[in-house]
Amino acid sequence: MALVHKLLNGTYIFRKCPKPRVVFCPFWGTHFADYCSSSFQKPVAAPGKATSQRKTKWNLEEHHQREVALEITSPEDKPEISFDKAIKEEMKGHFRHLKDDIVNYWIGPEGRPLHEVLMEQAKVVWQFRSKEDLDKWTVTSDKAIGGRSEVFLKMGRNNQSALLYGTLSSEAPQDGESGRSGYCAMVSKIPRGPFEMKRSYDWSHFNTLYLRVRGDGRPWMVNIREDTDIIQRKDQMYSYFMFTRGGPYWQEVKIPFSKFFFSNQGRIRDAQYQLPLDKISSIGFTLADKVDGPFFLEIDFIGIFTDPAHTEEFAYENSPELNPRLFK
Repeated sequence: MALVHKLLNGTYIFRKCPKPRVVFCPFWGTHFADYCSSSFQKPVAAPGKATSQRKTKWNLEEHHQREVALEITSPEDKPEISFDKAIKEEMKGHFRHLKDDIVNYWIGPEGRPLHEVLMEQAKVVWQFRSKEDLDKWTVTSDKAIGGRSEVFLKMGRNNQSALLYGTLSSEAPQDGESGRSGYCAMVSKIPRGPFEMKRSYDWSHFNTLYLRVRGDGRPWMVNIREDTDIIQRKDQMYSYFMFTRGGPYWQEVKIPFSKFFFSNQGRIRDAQYQLPLDKISSIGFTLADKVDGPFFLEIDFIGIFTDPAHTEEFAYENSPELNPRLFK
């Protein structure tokens, strides 16, 4: 439309100005000027009809120019798009976060004095009170491999919890490759620092995972991943079961970290290793009980605490660290 507007304005200007018959141009020559001059000339009309035709043509052009002017945005109203400015603002933000991290590092872990961190007995890591809290999580299902399960995540009643719901289907995809299907999961996003550097959680001062949930009676798998850059360890995780009671009442789930067993690519390994609590990357919840139908899981918060009554270091004997003679 902007091109039409320019052409109309150009036509009006040429109509007002005298039209030279011959103009020399070093690129196009004199014939181009004759063509332009003749193309903008008005056709000769009869004397009686000239006035009426001129009025009709002027009314049509004025109406069309008014429509074009309504559609074209004025240069003052157009938003300014500057990639240099956007890059500068992004870099300023990253350097600002880097400065805050350096200051917090000298103050203590997480920007708090060291004695407060050592004396801390309980801590809420994730809670769900706004949509910004939901943005820290992602949901996935067997649709990624052609399955039919569906999963959704939204805020609960009164914005005081997160509601994970959907439909589980164990029907295998008809692709000739996958023989099993039927899972839905909710996984926390990896925390990022300045310049998109990966961060990890340090839970070495705690020994128990603490959750307040409300479910429909289905068993869930709680999965914890460690922070690693080794490709061979990308599919490794530490898992344990969480059984929901169902009904309208909330339940408090406490899972000692010593109970989490080691698995790789979904298979429990013979050699079990302890969960490295000083470099936790993410936590997730997986439903794969092979019971087709709707499900839901409502989560109030996810935290960690120190249970003085729990003194167990590791619950499994087949560990190379505890029993090296079993793996000779």
